[in-house]
Amino acid sequence: MQQEPMRSPDDQEIDQEILGENDSDFLLSSAQEAAMLSAYGNDDDASVNLVDPEDDSPEPIETLRQNIQPDIKPSSGYSNSFHNHYVGYMDLLADQVTVMKYLDAHQGWFRRCAHPFKADPIGETGYAMGVGKVGAMGFQVDARVGLNLLPPDENFVYRITTIPIPNQPPQGYEVDFQAEMRLKEQPLESLKELQLGQQNLVITSVEWDLHLTVSLQFPNFIQRISADILQKTGDSVLGFVVQRVSKSLTAKVQDDFHKTHTIKVPKQVKLKR
Repeated sequence: MQQEPMRSPDDQEIDQEILGENDSDFLLSSAQEAAMLSAYGNDDDASVNLVDPEDDSPEPIETLRQNIQPDIKPSSGYSNSFHNHYVGYMDLLADQVTVMKYLDAHQGWFRRCAHPFKADPIGETGYAMGVGKVGAMGFQVDARVGLNLLPPDENFVYRITTIPIPNQPPQGYEVDFQAEMRLKEQPLESLKELQLGQQNLVITSVEWDLHLTVSLQFPNFIQRISADILQKTGDSVLGFVVQRVSKSLTAKVQDDFHKTHTIKVPKQVKLKR
């Protein structure tokens, strides 16, 4: 069954309680895990059930963390894979040629707009992007991915693909990042926009389509958890990370574009992002 793509939310605030000590961390507490997984049903094995966070009794997952140490021996291959399909949008108040010149010169804005996430250059078109610590159920990784921002093809389609991060030792996970970004120039046509008296205004709509797969080798104490709960937890955490990073980057790129081009967006114009 094909996964329904997650679409960028409109005016949706990020749940700050899910974040770690740093702005770029994504670590779930036991109570948040229980709340998120409550809809997934119970497992027959009582040792892996998540209980009501309001219950004063020790949580089984905490007992599992304390009594079982992660297997320090490396395993061949990966034990689990998680996938997310995300579709995002952004409007820029300029013609397509101006937008393409800006996107092509990403060396001047990508690292600035990526903050608080780290983006270290790799060659001329690549970046090692770190989104901080990501984890749940007592397991976490310091998530980084190498991204290659390719120039547009003959159809003006931009692509971002995964590249290796130089000199990075094995991390116990593998990321496959495949994104396409398409541009469409169009005039402002709504009634409020026409009332501005600026008939020549155009916007360039940007739509990107991301398929992201993360493969992990979990330690034994995580693999004891129900496979269904583990899969849904991983997919949910991955989806949240993708949504938050995308929403943050989109807002900053949109603001940076208009600021660097000294474009003042009229209050009557509602740009999508």
